Amino acid sequence: MERRKKLKCEEARNISVLEVLEKFGHSPQRENTKEAWYLSPLRSEHQASFKVSKNLNRWYDHGIGKGGNVIDLVCLMANVDVKQALKILSREHFKISMPPLPINVMYEKKGIEILDIKKINHPALIEYLMERYIPLHLARQYCKEVIYKIDGRSHFSIGLENRSGGWELRNKYFKNSASPKDVTFLKNGKKKLIVTEGMFDMLSLLELNPSLEKTHDILVMNSTAFTKRTIPIIKEYTTAQLFLDNDDTGKKATTELMANTKNGIDESHLYKAHKDVNVFRAGLGDRRFRSAIQDVSLCTQRPPCFSPKGRKGKRP
Repeated sequence: MERRKKLKCEEARNISVLEVLEKFGHSPQRENTKEAWYLSPLRSEHQASFKVSKNLNRWYDHGIGKGGNVIDLVCLMANVDVKQALKILSREHFKISMPPLPINVMYEKKGIEILDIKKINHPALIEYLMERYIPLHLARQYCKEVIYKIDGRSHFSIGLENRSGGWELRNKYFKNSASPKDVTFLKNGKKKLIVTEGMFDMLSLLELNPSLEKTHDILVMNSTAFTKRTIPIIKEYTTAQLFLDNDDTGKKATTELMANTKNGIDESHLYKAHKDVNVFRAGLGDRRFRSAIQDVSLCTQRPPCFSPKGRKGKRP
């Protein structure tokens, strides 16, 4: 008992992340022998994007772009400092069974090796697009089928390239990115900007109105961790319409963008009962979806493109 009271960081880092999450009441949404995926314990979400590597005993939250060891996790979940986190871990009597992992090994195993980039053709990816209500021809216009390798095994996903040459990778069972991670910026030489949090939100808006690319530049943040990186981009435009997620992380990012720019317009009220644009679109039939946010089509005629009624954003 006394040893637990004096638990040191070196020991605590070897406590299982999976065991700590279970103790805090979190169960994996899916898992295999190498990893487990959870709904994030750090924010509200409906699709699991919190990954735990069983081999590395490390976690990574793709929604906020942060990760670390078990001490970092307890600090964030319990909103405490390292000293208090160690007390929590001591009090719960967690087993210390994993040997320390060399840092160079940890980073070596995290890498994703791109093997091939081609037109989207795999039946599983086409089926996944159908489930997300994204037409194949539209996905092929902006995305690719990316073949990659992790830990010696090959995988395939729908990939959206970012401006630094990295890839956001999505399939029905996998959500990750190939370095370098950055925003995706579709420049069309326009004065108005649309900002989404993820690729499927962008594709949903373009499915609603393909002409948006003729009237707007489009920025996909790929992670709210790039909020500060997005601010100077927004300032270059006359208007910037923000279609970020309706969870805590998305709202925080929207608030920060609005507070640091004069031309940001929060459009999340259009899908306020849903997590994001794509979830909103998937939950409605084609006619209801187009009717519910049909004002998007007015973007080609006047700024700002949505009715002033119920607007939460600022006017430029």
